[in-house]
Amino acid sequence: MKAFLTKVLKENPGLPCFLFGHSTGAAIILKAMLDPAFERLIEGIVLTSPAVRVQPSHSIFLVLAPIISFLFPRYQLSAANKNGIAVSRDPEALLAKYSDPLVYTGSIRVRTGYELLLVSSYLQQHLSSITVPFVVLHGTEDAVTDPDASVKLYEEASSIDKSIKLYPNLLHDILFEPERRFVEKDIIDWLSSRT
Repeated sequence: MKAFLTKVLKENPGLPCFLFGHSTGAAIILKAMLDPAFERLIEGIVLTSPAVRVQPSHSIFLVLAPIISFLFPRYQLSAANKNGIAVSRDPEALLAKYSDPLVYTGSIRVRTGYELLLVSSYLQQHLSSITVPFVVLHGTEDAVTDPDASVKLYEEASSIDKSIKLYPNLLHDILFEPERRFVEKDIIDWLSSRT
């Protein structure tokens, strides 16, 4: 993330830089923003359904994950696969999403799951250190990431400029929901007021 950000800033000198992250991508952005050297380069961040608090599918995973991820980092557990959880109520949008070859639909590798748990744990301990301007948007019926964790992020972050928008009845992929135009407008309005 930091290498990519450095490249983008170098190629676009003098322009304000905003970051957008969804789910795990939002968690990665938040972790990068905890580095003051990078946080000061960013005008603001947009976070949709951020993976701020991740819980393992079973508590035994917390004990076994470090060992298994070290010995068998590419091993995949079907229990870690969340494909059975609804992420949008719009069948056509889901078809478009999952037809994209860049959208991974397989089981999560043990190492990936473990690293996500580590990032989530780190974020939970450092929410008050977040000072970058941000807006967090989350559907209240999200079963993949926790809307309450987004509320906690909003409440605990030290950012002076912070906003939260919770959308009743929306699922995880809020930009694939039937109401996505409202979500898009909220994002555009937030960005427009800061440029």
